[in-house]
Amino acid sequence: MIHTEANQRTMKLSRAEYKAIVRWTEHLRPTRQCMKMLKEQFPNHSQSTLLSIFSLEYQKRTKRTISRHHAPEVIESHYQRYLSEAKAHPTAPVLLQLANEVDLSPALMARLILDRFLQDLEGGMPSKTLLNSMLKEPSLIPDLLLANNIYQCTINDCCYGPLVDCIKHAIGQEHEVLLCDKLKERNLSFLDENQLRAKGYDKTPDIILEVPVAVEGHIVHWIESKASFGDDHSHRTYLNEQFWSYWNRFGPGLVIYWYGFIGELDCQRDRGILLKDCFPTDIVTLCHASQQERAPRAPE
Repeated sequence: MIHTEANQRTMKLSRAEYKAIVRWTEHLRPTRQCMKMLKEQFPNHSQSTLLSIFSLEYQKRTKRTISRHHAPEVIESHYQRYLSEAKAHPTAPVLLQLANEVDLSPALMARLILDRFLQDLEGGMPSKTLLNSMLKEPSLIPDLLLANNIYQCTINDCCYGPLVDCIKHAIGQEHEVLLCDKLKERNLSFLDENQLRAKGYDKTPDIILEVPVAVEGHIVHWIESKASFGDDHSHRTYLNEQFWSYWNRFGPGLVIYWYGFIGELDCQRDRGILLKDCFPTDIVTLCHASQQERAPRAPE
């Protein structure tokens, strides 16, 4: 179920509000305990919005630092340290603790260590298929102690890993279903992404309206659902890789960032891209507009 707290408050933030949250996340780790601390610091913002902002910021941090963790000598150092500490403390989550200590995502640390373990086991580089299957199902790992440590890393990481990927996919699907339900409630005729692909379209928004509507005075032909927060980097990427191509093919449209966005980014309305943090309540259909035009005016 989609959390109702996300629908009870506006999640559009000013740039100043956004920067205050970002500054506070700079030294947090991608653990559920840290997310609890973040929520306590910013109680007026939804947990979904805070998690989305942190996840985006942590991914940027990881991209800046990941190369140093992939150096062969660093991987070997992490692996030998894991072996030593796991032997000394077999019941402790040593891999999770090591990841937090060196500021690496627990799920990414788990991947590095499992890959190194499999190199010894397989006598060479393991296949991605084998590696991914064991990360998704740690019980397949022949070393029980390592399996437990991999599992601890996976369930305690809120930004990376197979569990997070599964949750993100489910949330994305859930919001697309919510969008379709809202459109049906308004009796608006539309084609969804699957129907558009069946018609031969390769790059499509989530929804094409068969009859355009007006939202806050702006014509909308298509709607894109984003179950995330819209920050500068992600919105710029979406504009260049998705939204402008939708605009070129289908005309002006609406993007819903369900977990909010930086308010200043909603600056393309006159060019044909409208941003909202919820399903719009003031939709004007062609039928309604025609009725208003035909309605008799009061005598002056």
